[in-house]
Amino acid sequence: MSEVMEPALESVTIDSVLSALADPIRLTFVRALDTSGDWTCGSDVLRDSGVTIGKSTLSHHVKVLRDAGLIRTRVQGTRRLMMLRYEELERRFPGLLNLLR
Repeated sequence: MSEVMEPALESVTIDSVLSALADPIRLTFVRALDTSGDWTCGSDVLRDSGVTIGKSTLSHHVKVLRDAGLIRTRVQGTRRLMMLRYEELERRFPGLLNLLR
């Protein structure tokens, strides 16, 4: 099992976070990931949201969210598990994720 590199939150700007969240699919993804609460396979996150997208589109959205510092990704076999960086984001941008709920 290995983790995919994400930026240190000290280097993340509010502009990059808000830009990543401006896309409706990424916002839905973050909200769904927030309700899952633990490491979740990326393809399972949107299953109950009613959003259907292709694997390459999902990969793009995950990369944007990871680059913006919103999610952490780890590889387990052929699966990519994701988790919202809630506590770290709460320290960096207090109250932001609560506004998304």
